[in-house]
Amino acid sequence: MDDPISSIIAFLLMNFTVTFFAIGVIVAAVSVAVRRPGRADVLATFLNWFLFFAIGVTYVFNGIMHTAFGDMAAASIGWENNGFQAEVGFASIGVGIVGFMASPRRMPFSLKLAALVGPACFLWGAAATHIIDIVTTGNLAPNNAGPVLYTDILIPVIGFALWGAALAAHRRRAAEAPVSAALA
Repeated sequence: MDDPISSIIAFLLMNFTVTFFAIGVIVAAVSVAVRRPGRADVLATFLNWFLFFAIGVTYVFNGIMHTAFGDMAAASIGWENNGFQAEVGFASIGVGIVGFMASPRRMPFSLKLAALVGPACFLWGAAATHIIDIVTTGNLAPNNAGPVLYTDILIPVIGFALWGAALAAHRRRAAEAPVSAALA
């Protein structure tokens, strides 16, 4: 792959967790710049695009990679495909679909939280498994010890922080609404 465009695309797809997270941040930032919403809506916008891209797109992509390209996905982790790939793939597709379902603005914060809990359990468990594999076998394969390991830890932290901040801002706005309406 001497073609620079092919190399860039391959790099972005090999680091898909970072790529789709970054796309979500960019889309949210553009949306905020165009719409100029209040603080509560800024946080909600970032949360919603996080759910769409960092959970929805990432996990549907992950599911496709683990089901349709299981041997390649296993090799990139430094493991053999022994059937776990299909199981991880189908679970990932389900997680991604819940991310898509929770991303619209009108969806309740309880659904948005549910869309974060499943991936957090999966990702932190995966991170622990990768770290154990690194320590016990020295497996430094790109998708065992690379960016995927870091995003396995950080994506849930970022998601829960966005959810908590958006919920708090939403509640503050709701609490202040009757006061400001009464003053008008």
